[in-house]
Amino acid sequence: MRLAVLFSALLFAALLPFPEPTAATATQPRAGYTGDAACTSCHSEQALSYVHTMHHLTSQMPDAKSILGSLAAGKNVLKIAEPAPIIDDPGISYRMEKRSDGYYVNALTGFTGKMQSHAERIDVVIGSGHRGQTYLYWKGDALYELPVSYWTDGHQWINSPGYRNGPPYFDRPASPRCMECHAGFIQPLSADPANNHYDKSTLQVGIGCETCHGPGARHAAIHQSGAAKPVDEAILNPAHFSRDRQVDLCALCHNGAQQTLTGKAFAYVPGQPLDEYLGANPAEEDVQPDVHANQVALLKKSRCYLSSPDMSCSTCHNVHAEEKPAASYSSRCLGCHKVESCGMSKTMGPKIAGNCIDCHMPIQRTSAIVSQTADRVIRTTMRTHWIKVYPQDDLLPSP
Repeated sequence: MRLAVLFSALLFAALLPFPEPTAATATQPRAGYTGDAACTSCHSEQALSYVHTMHHLTSQMPDAKSILGSLAAGKNVLKIAEPAPIIDDPGISYRMEKRSDGYYVNALTGFTGKMQSHAERIDVVIGSGHRGQTYLYWKGDALYELPVSYWTDGHQWINSPGYRNGPPYFDRPASPRCMECHAGFIQPLSADPANNHYDKSTLQVGIGCETCHGPGARHAAIHQSGAAKPVDEAILNPAHFSRDRQVDLCALCHNGAQQTLTGKAFAYVPGQPLDEYLGANPAEEDVQPDVHANQVALLKKSRCYLSSPDMSCSTCHNVHAEEKPAASYSSRCLGCHKVESCGMSKTMGPKIAGNCIDCHMPIQRTSAIVSQTADRVIRTTMRTHWIKVYPQDDLLPSP
């Protein structure tokens, strides 16, 4: 029996779709870190489901599976402006291409018969694709964002949010603060939080186990030795943190879009106060924080959170499991609330128990992610985490 279990664990570890080992997983530039592969033999159940989560897929290496936008002829072109020779306005378009050495974004500018091109290779895919993806490329040891992104709504190529319809721009830096929320690790070459130079060999795509559990090399070594030790020996378990520290761990990325680093990127240790690592979040004081990247600030305004000393993000979310449809979280609401206490229960009847979320945590538009693409303005929507009663006229349809 034990041999069968061991064989199953080894087979699982071999088949598990964790990223291929990089130089970072081989050399481990951070002392004490070991990489996700060391976790699978003992934590196969969590690992098997975690690889399908948006956290794990928030950055990937480019391939036919990870790049979601179509590269088929006719579907791989984004036209921004038609050439207008009379007023001397050049045409601007992008063509997404697969070449022998990778995938490229090729900018084409000018007039018919006199087009100029500038192509850069997609080196890192950012975003799980739930809403969309953007792409990064290396110029030496500097990492930059490409001007074209993929939008899941409509399955379309768009200008990367924040880019204008003007001449192609390939020089927006990918900062360490951005990278630490979209990668397990990458070693910055400078302590300057605005510097985008890295040791590219250290890139670990996807949010890994050690982002939340801290360095795991000693923990893995203890258990591989066969010594009988407590389950939490030499590892951090967020379930044992105080409520504030649990929420801080999530707030590192789900409340930090406007916060600035006060130390080095990737230096935050789970379980420590976040305000010792990031500057104050202006959204904490906003009357109505933007729905993008302010989930914790919004949750903290909720009566549910203020009235429940044990409520945290993990009350509803299991980070090891693939995300569920929003309505399925209604069962969490009904753990404390009675259906009959809802003002809409008499109108809607029993079916109201199936979807508390769309009414009390509705979809809202964000002003933080906006794409101006040709003559269109494309905005995304996100689910608010401010749990309260909303006027029916304010509710957007759930996607």
